[in-house]
Amino acid sequence: MTRKLFPPEQVDQVIEYELRDRDAQDLIPLDQWQSVQQITLAEKLYTVTEHRSRKYRDPKTGRIYIAPLPESISKGGLLGADMTAAIAFMKGRCHMSYTTIQTFFEELIQIDLSRGMLCKATHKVSKALDTSYQQLVERLPHESNLGIDETGHHNEGKLHWTWCFQTPDYSVFHIDKSRGSCVLIDILGESFEGIIGCDYWGAYRKYARLFGVQMQYCMAHLIREVRFLAEHSIKKLSHWGHDLLEWLKKLFKTLYRRDKLTAKGYLHSMGKIKEGFLSRMRRPPNHPLAKKLAKRFKGKAAEQYFRFLSDLEVEPTNNGTEREIRHSVIDRRITQGTCGNAGMRWCERIWTILATCKKQNRNVFNFIHESILAHWTDQCYPRLL
Repeated sequence: MTRKLFPPEQVDQVIEYELRDRDAQDLIPLDQWQSVQQITLAEKLYTVTEHRSRKYRDPKTGRIYIAPLPESISKGGLLGADMTAAIAFMKGRCHMSYTTIQTFFEELIQIDLSRGMLCKATHKVSKALDTSYQQLVERLPHESNLGIDETGHHNEGKLHWTWCFQTPDYSVFHIDKSRGSCVLIDILGESFEGIIGCDYWGAYRKYARLFGVQMQYCMAHLIREVRFLAEHSIKKLSHWGHDLLEWLKKLFKTLYRRDKLTAKGYLHSMGKIKEGFLSRMRRPPNHPLAKKLAKRFKGKAAEQYFRFLSDLEVEPTNNGTEREIRHSVIDRRITQGTCGNAGMRWCERIWTILATCKKQNRNVFNFIHESILAHWTDQCYPRLL
């Protein structure tokens, strides 16, 4: 399969090749061409514009007055909005270190930029993205369904936690010293009325217990725990684990066939599977590991795993949030973390913008560029909601 040709309006130069006269003898030239389009780099990949402000002297006082520059020029300094956005894109989207970006500009663009200048550019972008970031944070407590997950983050060598809150339309990242329920209280408040999809980490359970929040504990995490028991060397644990796995296989097989079943038929089938699974789960073998797992499914607590049956908009797993957080994990491995509050705020904002633009099929570079221009000129910021 060959790539489509660029349309005529995107072609900058056309070079035509024809047979020499003796080779074209007795041949009729046609108004038809075979085209090979080739993309090349421009000889110079940037432009330098010198902005001059005329000076004026007051003849009476001798005082010097200077004509003002446009805000985008005075706030931008050496790097224009598009160049600043390019640096932010390389740093945030491409996981490039300042040294790698410096090398890229020096060897390909042929501009010598210091690490300090590159760092300063990302801080400018971080401030420009803050308004859009805060809009999403303020929206989180009003969502009906939220997927939440957390992973480690190192700041100045100390362990912090990257939290990810995601919906079908946007994602929000937050870095905090704590992995506890206090983070959920700070961001979602004490009156959150939605459903949270998450793993069985204690912070979520405490938040649910304190404020009566509905949960959908991740079935994928449950499968991993049950599979661990099924592969255990103790036979009674292994046998019990295999039985539970069979019920979970039936559950997901029915889930994937939901579109082929009537709503009534789907709920009936899932109800029987749920009853069978709970019946086996509540008859664990006499072993601490089995009893600990079975304890989760006592009484109404089991509904926190089967919320997706009564609300079809709820996902049975938290896999979507885990996929969202993968970018930050890759960044952590490459950069080894951050070195201060400014670095953490940069990560929160750029990861949020990257994930949200991807969900909304928006061009990340354009969004960053528009945000910078809005920040430098006090215009309206681009919105993600």
